[in-house]
Amino acid sequence: MASFSKIITKTDTEKRLSVPIKFLESLPPFHGGHAVDFQAKDENAEVWTFQCSTRKKGRYKKPVLSKGWRAFASRKKLKLGDRIEFYEARNQTTDESPPFYGVRVEREIKLLGSRISYAPLLSAIKPS
Repeated sequence: MASFSKIITKTDTEKRLSVPIKFLESLPPFHGGHAVDFQAKDENAEVWTFQCSTRKKGRYKKPVLSKGWRAFASRKKLKLGDRIEFYEARNQTTDESPPFYGVRVEREIKLLGSRISYAPLLSAIKPS
């Protein structure tokens, strides 16, 4: 299972989320291209579509999530210092099933200006 967690930066909240190159191994194949779409389910079972892209040229791939990321960041009201985690888990039915992705957000908790912990960000359930 591949996963990564990251403390949110200003660029992450305003433009795109840079991801570790190791995370590319867990994504669907790029098939020679420089971008791939994948879906991830959040803590409220809402499915989000993201696009992970890499540089077309150059020595370093520098993967980022762009498409879908700003909508996610806005909806979750991500702030500087929050933590995000993407993870992959195989479907329980068969090893040949496509991977399942999840995304979790944790809000930074401060006491007297110092970070003391993180708490899961749970969106309010919408009334029916």
